[in-house]
Order: sequence, then C-alpha cells, then structure tokens
Amino acid sequence: METAQVDSLLARADDEPVEFDGLFAAREADGYALRTPETERDGLSESALREAAADAEPYVTNWYYWEMDVGHRGRHRRAFLRKLEAADDRTVPERYDDLREGLRTEWGQLRITATLGDDGRRRYELRHEADEGADRSELDEHADPLDARELATYDERGRYRPLKTAPTLADGWVFPGLDGRDLAEAVDTFYPATIANWNLEREGELDVSHWEETMGRQTGIYSVIDTWNRGEGHEHVNWVAETCCDDSQCLKRREWQYDEETELDVDGGDGAFPCREPCSLVVAASRKWTRLEGEESRTYEFELTPSEKEQVEEIIDAVADGRIDDIREADVYEGANRYRTRFLRAKRFDDDGNLSGTPTNPDEQARGDD
Repeated sequence: METAQVDSLLARADDEPVEFDGLFAAREADGYALRTPETERDGLSESALREAAADAEPYVTNWYYWEMDVGHRGRHRRAFLRKLEAADDRTVPERYDDLREGLRTEWGQLRITATLGDDGRRRYELRHEADEGADRSELDEHADPLDARELATYDERGRYRPLKTAPTLADGWVFPGLDGRDLAEAVDTFYPATIANWNLEREGELDVSHWEETMGRQTGIYSVIDTWNRGEGHEHVNWVAETCCDDSQCLKRREWQYDEETELDVDGGDGAFPCREPCSLVVAASRKWTRLEGEESRTYEFELTPSEKEQVEEIIDAVADGRIDDIREADVYEGANRYRTRFLRAKRFDDDGNLSGTPTNPDEQARGDD
C-alpha cells in the first residue's frame, strides 16, 4: 500500500468521517478510530492509525481507488465501473479475491475483464466476446481507446456498419490494460451513450421518447412518416419494431412504445442497455415503408409447385434472418441455396424478369403492347 494512500485517508479523516464500503475512519476526541467489518480500533495515535491501516489494506486501497482515483465526476462512468465488480452487493474481500482471478462482464458483443492492479487499482481488458478464449498474442493489441472508432466502423467483411449497436462487430482485437476512464471511453465509442442510458434507467431517470412523439418531430422529407399515425396507427409500428428492434438486429433493449398509453405487442429484446427512442435507421426505414404502404394492394396469379412456393418462403426467411452467407453451394436441400434459386429463376421468370410471366403492372404493359 502506498504511503500517499494512507496520507490521503488521514487528511480526509481529519476533516470528516470516512464511511465507504465497510471502512470507517475518523478523528475522535480520544484519537483516531479505524473500523472494518473484521476489526475495530479506537483511540489511535497517528502512527498507530498508519499501522492499523496496513492491517486493513484492502479496505483502504479500495476506498482510495473509488474516492481518489475514480472520484465522483462522471457519475455514469463510476456506476458502470462499480457494476463490473458488483461493488454494491459484495464485500471488499470477496471482490478482491475475484478480481485477482478476473471478473468478466458482457456488454453487447464486448467482453470486459476487471482485475486487481497495484495497490488496489483496477485494470480492465476489453475484447470481443468471440475472442474469449484467444491468447492475447493472437489478437491485435490497442492502447488508445479511440482506436475503437475504426474497429467499430466496418464488419468482418469490410462493410460499413450504419448501426453501431448491430450484432456485427468484427473480432480479432484486444485492449489489454485500460484504466477506468479509458475503458468507459472505449465502450462508449463502440456503443455510444449506452453507459449513460443504462445508468439513467437504473436511477429511474431515463427520458424515453416514444414513436408518436419522435415522429411528430420529423420535418422535411421525413415528415411523410406522420401519415402512418392516422387512425389507430400502431399495427405498422409493431411491424417496424419486429423488423428493426429484434435482438438479432440490434443489441439495445427497446423501451419506447407507440405512446405513453399504448404498448407495442412486440417484445423489446434482452439487451443490457436500453433504447430510449426510435433511432435514425428506424426513422429512415420507416420513411421508405410509409411510401411503399401507400400503394394499393393488387391480386396476382402465379403458377408454382408446392415445393416452389415453400422455396420462395424459405428465401425470404433466409434473407430476413441474414443466413444467406451460411448456406453453402452444396446445400441444395436449402430453399435459399444459390443453385436452387437460380434454377427457380430459369424456370419461372420470363425474359423481362417477371415471376411466372406475370407483369407487375399488367395494364401499363398492355398499353405498351398496343
């Protein structure tokens, strides 16, 4: 334990009693008092207090880390770091034992390991959950938390990730020794605002903006979405939530509903951090769907075998669930197999690309033939 840590405890105890995570230290009428759940020492001189502090080292170094190193500026960061070792629910000795082995927490696709450093200071390793068992030497090491910007920009196939909380984060990297401030900055770079929103929800202060309120603020090209709010107006929002806000598409847990009085029928997901309002991707997609839903339904007649009908359904499911890349060329029993799909196209599409030779706009085609 550093001398500076005991000096800080003495200085604080001279000003006001210290009460933190089971540690009590104060200057009383007959000398100093130092108490923990295991020991009680009263009437101590300064030198005796220093000796007693050495015997209560875990409690003293724990106090110093949280009160002097972490401090109280940035309450969301502090709450998040304490969550990583369940500090509000477990004793200091229990936590120190586990921190020596490493305490692991999942945050979206991130795996955070908290360990005990020198003199009670914590160190944090950050990596992708898929690399849980990988040796550090097998991963690309990073020290700057802002490196997370580049790592979060593209998926494993090099495609841009417009939604940072999509479950498409590429693996193969590690931040091996971050302090608490740098860890929080890296996590917030991977998943912006998730720490703050998690803590605001925990404290009962999360400001949720529901669908109707959010769409009411849209202007310009996005104001067309407000036309969806006519009448009862929430069945389409169920479709939007089912499409975009599923765990397979976004790691946030949806907390917004249609409005304060009308909950959606679709489950909000199981994510560790909440979604407080429809995101920009949902707004952009809803604008397109609003225009598409403005079309009148038509009846088309297609000639398909029962197996071909089921194949069309399997293709839609595979595309919607993102399973196309998992279907190998040899998997011809899969409806969305590339060769089976090409065979269906060769058999059922005409030269103009119409399924079963049925045009999308038969009236317009008839006029063109004239």
